[in-house]
Amino acid sequence: MTDIFSLTTDLYQNDTINDTLDIIDITPNRTMSVEKTWLHPWTFLVALKTTVMALIIIAALFGNLLVIVSVMRHRKLRVITNYFVVSLALADMLVAIWAMCFNFSVEVTGGYWIFGYFMCDVWNSLDVYFSTASILHLCCISVDRYYAIVQPLDYPLIMTNGRLIVMLAIVWCSPALMSFLPIFMGWYTTVEHTAFRKKNPDVCLFVVNRTYSVISSSVSFWVPGMVMILMYYRIYVEADRQERMLYRSKVAAALLNKHLQINGISAGLTTLRHSLDASLEAEKNNASASDPGTSSKMRRERKAARTLGIIVSAFLACWLPFFLWYVISAICGTQLCHSPPWVVTLVFWVGYFNSALNPLIYAYFNREFRVAFKKTLQGCCQMTSKLLCRRWRRRREPISYSNASSEIHGNHLGREVGFGPGPRCSYNISEGEIVNLQSEAVI
Repeated sequence: MTDIFSLTTDLYQNDTINDTLDIIDITPNRTMSVEKTWLHPWTFLVALKTTVMALIIIAALFGNLLVIVSVMRHRKLRVITNYFVVSLALADMLVAIWAMCFNFSVEVTGGYWIFGYFMCDVWNSLDVYFSTASILHLCCISVDRYYAIVQPLDYPLIMTNGRLIVMLAIVWCSPALMSFLPIFMGWYTTVEHTAFRKKNPDVCLFVVNRTYSVISSSVSFWVPGMVMILMYYRIYVEADRQERMLYRSKVAAALLNKHLQINGISAGLTTLRHSLDASLEAEKNNASASDPGTSSKMRRERKAARTLGIIVSAFLACWLPFFLWYVISAICGTQLCHSPPWVVTLVFWVGYFNSALNPLIYAYFNREFRVAFKKTLQGCCQMTSKLLCRRWRRRREPISYSNASSEIHGNHLGREVGFGPGPRCSYNISEGEIVNLQSEAVI
């Protein structure tokens, strides 16, 4: 009996040891597999990609909304050029809403399209439409700056409100001919891709044929880009000419001043120098010397041209990789010029990033926009504070009583009963209610 008991005990201990060894062997492997799953490089890259895309969408929405609100609130910014800027900000907001959000959903779902066959055409059409509209806005801005810098006297006659409306109408209507019409008619793609889409409605790819790629890229990017580069080159040449003329006028005035001092002529020197500067300034601006605001206006125009030149340069840097890939892949074909999915995602979102970059350029390089942004954000903070104060008052209304014998402020009451400091809102309450509230707070 003892031998049977000892044998049973030994078997139990051996089974327990074996189970323990199994747990020791298996549990670390399971833990390591879970850690490997969570620390997999692809998981980290997907999380990083999703975060960056979400930040770009949020920055594009709120940054361009800040541009629109700032121009509408501040009268100083209500000039013809800034109406183009407001329209550009609206186009960039629509890019964020319609193009970026749909692309973000595809990236999050791993390439799966959940909106159906028809909405795929809608997404591709809106993407092409708003991107083209954004480029054409920048082209109009460059033309506007060209006339403001090179022909300042004729600028009020050239850029009138009527022409502003016509240009904006062309900018918003003409991209529809390159987006909605060819895409919904099926002219933009190949026969093979059309058959593939009918068999796979859960995949939304923008595959174009050679003819459409050349025509659409020329209308949307290459021709407007060349116009912008030409306009800003002319603006640069004119600004350089004005700077050299200003430098020569200063050198001539300094030499004349030195010559008069050497010859002992000091009477009327200040008057002579001012008259010389006025004549040279009038020659530089091709305007009459009687206009006292011409010099400051020209300085503002040059600063605006520099800011908008930086915007155009940033735009070309963001969208040039996409259009190079777009044309090369369409001409070579998918078999000869196959692009990995990460390359396609990168060129798309680098182009989308331009919509979030423009407001940052306005705030950093343009002092007037910087001041307007600051005032607009301060106004939003004040409005938010007022709304929170009203909400705090409504939440405290059930315990608000009036008594002619005592008055205390809401902040003091909040600190006494444990509500926190709260907004600066006043309340009237009786002493008996204070005692009751304090006893309840202690309990």
